[in-house]
Amino acid sequence: MASKLAPWALRGSARALRSGVKEQRRTFQVSSASRSASLMVHRDTPENNPSIPFKFNAQNEELIKEVLSRYPSQYKKAAVMPLLDLGQRQHGFTSISVMNEVARLLEMPPMRVYEVATFYTMYNRNPVGRFHVQCCTTTPCQLRGSDGIMKAIEEELGIHHGETTKDNIFTFTEVECLGACANAPMVQINDDYYEDLTPEKTKDLLRALKEAAEKTGASGWAPGLVGDSGKDQVSGQSPGHQIKQGGEGYSAQGAKIPAPGPLSSRISCENSAGHTNLLELDKYPTPEQALRKDGAL
Repeated sequence: MASKLAPWALRGSARALRSGVKEQRRTFQVSSASRSASLMVHRDTPENNPSIPFKFNAQNEELIKEVLSRYPSQYKKAAVMPLLDLGQRQHGFTSISVMNEVARLLEMPPMRVYEVATFYTMYNRNPVGRFHVQCCTTTPCQLRGSDGIMKAIEEELGIHHGETTKDNIFTFTEVECLGACANAPMVQINDDYYEDLTPEKTKDLLRALKEAAEKTGASGWAPGLVGDSGKDQVSGQSPGHQIKQGGEGYSAQGAKIPAPGPLSSRISCENSAGHTNLLELDKYPTPEQALRKDGAL
């Protein structure tokens, strides 16, 4: 009835009510970038931008010829991964200039190279320290104490995973399975695996590496970033030199670095309890004894 007699009354009250409600507006916010975003995004920095020249050295050019010979000429773009690896080893990390040079050599669109480099996490898109410490925290390592190894590394180096020490000697990264589950827990440092770790052994290993770097005068950053030529300053060995797993390790100028492999009594991935099966093998004939000598089947 009120609306029929005075329709303006209700309209006015509704209008007054709407005017009293605060208008809502949605503003844009700039949130902090997540670490995973760096896998897909490139931002120019003083040490990583397209204006920094990169060319493969003479030794790697010969290796590239050998790699490309494995593929038909029309499929040479299949060599993108080994060439990116060579570029990282020479330059110290997979910079945008390394990617562009690989694209030029393989006659590929640069974006195709970027897609590969951003997909595989073994390509370091930012500078890393001379020793890249990668700690595995997947289930087998976690069940055998990888949390303690992570904590020991953080305590010894004073950094968290994803960070580099101030002297640029160590970069610490948490990674997924590295395939040494039988020797868990383990870490990969550069190209070497160190296994059967305990927190104390992990700290001793890091101290040995730091002492070796300091005593031999090795600079921070990976070898490619300091212009090393010929031999590594820490080990004194050629870049492709391999130390025998489970051996004596190597020494340089009074500093000793443990050999890669298990830092325990094991040599490889054999049973840590010793030989427990086929103990009576000598009772069975050898293959030479079991085979017939008359030529009959």
